[in-house]
Order: sequence, then C-alpha cells, then structure tokens
Amino acid sequence: MYNEKVREAFANPKNVGFIEDADGVGKVGNPTCGDIMEISLKIKDNVIVDAKFRTFGCAAAIATSSTATEMVKGMTIDEALKLTNSQVVEKLEGLPPQKIHCSVLAEEAIKEAIKDYQSKNK
Repeated sequence: MYNEKVREAFANPKNVGFIEDADGVGKVGNPTCGDIMEISLKIKDNVIVDAKFRTFGCAAAIATSSTATEMVKGMTIDEALKLTNSQVVEKLEGLPPQKIHCSVLAEEAIKEAIKDYQSKNK
C-alpha cells in the first residue's frame, strides 16, 4: 500500500518529540480517522530553526509529520505558510488516495503553530 519513501519515513521518522520552549505549537486532529498531530516550532529572526512533532496515527500520519517538519526547517514564516499538503505528498512520492488527509493534517498543524507564534508576537 505504501511506497518505499513513505515506509522509510514511517520506520525512521525525523524530528519526533516536542520543543519545550517552542515559539509556536499547532495541534490538529481528524475525528473520522482519529489521527492527532502536534507540531512545535522554534523560530528565530522570522526563520523556522527547529520543528518537532508528536503524532498519534497511522504510518501515513507519521510519515507526513516527519516530512513536513523536515521541509519547514530553514524556511521563513511566509514560506512555511505557503507549504501545501500536495508538496508533502510529492516529497513522499505519493500516498494512497485514502491517506491524503494525513498530509492535510501536517499542513494544518504547521499553519496552526505559526498562527500560535504570530498571536504571541503581535
């Protein structure tokens, strides 16, 4: 069901955990499948310098969390806000159609974390 890239991201996820002094935290869930994704960000001079995730979900949810956190590291806030679930799926070289919602959660969690950061730094 999953390609090699997704299996690898699931078996060896990067950025697992939580940044204790995070500048922004986003937590989203999908009531239909039960997946919950939390992403914490460390931001310095408008650039994401670290990103970590805690995800309760299937292999695709973990793979998309890992991939999305890797992708946003080094991005500015504006660049990260433009990250789409399609870009995450492309980086993973595809997901089964019934698992695309996992990539949407990753996109939403990052945007929520940035929104949290921005609300604290107005």
